[in-house]
Parts: sequence; structure tokens; C-alpha cells
Amino acid sequence: MRNIRILLLIILPIVAGACTVSYSFTGASISPQVKSYTIYDFTDRMRQNPTLSDFIAEQMKDKFTRQTSLNYANDGGDLEFEGSIVGYDVKPISVQSNDEASQNRLTIKVSMKFTNNKEPENDFETEFSAYADFSSEFNLSDVEEELVQEIVTQIINDIYNKAVANW
Repeated sequence: MRNIRILLLIILPIVAGACTVSYSFTGASISPQVKSYTIYDFTDRMRQNPTLSDFIAEQMKDKFTRQTSLNYANDGGDLEFEGSIVGYDVKPISVQSNDEASQNRLTIKVSMKFTNNKEPENDFETEFSAYADFSSEFNLSDVEEELVQEIVTQIINDIYNKAVANW
């Protein structure tokens, strides 16, 4: 029995060291050959919120800086993100008996082109959207900053998960 324990103590570290699967607490499964990322300026086709495109780009940079060990490159990173804002809509979602909205919904849509210069099979081009509801007691301008932050956070999480977490 003692010999088995000694054998296990010798073999177990060797077997464990042979495993090359990479895990991360952030959920990212980035190839070791990927070292950098680039987030190009977002275009704003909707022109509803003049600071939104810069805000999205900065929030994406923050997300990748905080949750990966990748370096930011101004141009030609191993991972490249190009996006545009293609939707910025406020619509009523709940109507009261007097035909007035009791709830409104702000929806933001972003078209994203992702290029993985190391693993092109992971490239994608798709739209991401998210929304937040607010009471019609408020004007959009009263709650817009908070809603935009919430929506952009969700969109960036979705982009991140699709690009590097393979969800």
C-alpha cells in the first residue's frame, strides 16, 4: 500500500503536467499564439447619441484589458474588432387603458465584424442588441446615461463571449 502511494505521488504530477488545456476564471479560451487585440473606432449610423460610439470602443478596451492578458494594438492586432451602431430605438412596450405608454424600451444594435488573424475559422460578422426598459414617467434624457451603460455592458459581454469565450 505504501508503494502505491509513493507511485501515485510520482505519477500524478507527471500526468497533470501533461494536460495542456487552458482554463481561465474570466471564461476566455484564447489561443496562446494570440498576443494582441485592436478595437477600431465605431461608426454611428444612427447619430442619436453623439458619444455612444466612443463609449462602446472604450468599454470594450476596458473589458479586454481587465479580463485578458492581451496587449492593445492601434492597428493589426491578432484579434480585430470593427463595429457600427445600426440601431438606437425607443418604443412603447406597455400601454395603459388611455392609450399612453406606461413603459418604454431603449434598444441598441451593434453590427460587429470580428477577425481572428491567428485562427480565421473563428471570424464572425453579426449583430448584437440589448435593451433596457424605463417608466414613461421619465423622459429618455433623464435616464439615458444609466440605460446606455446597462445596455452597452450587455452588448460588450455578448461580443466578448462570442469572440474569446466561445459561447
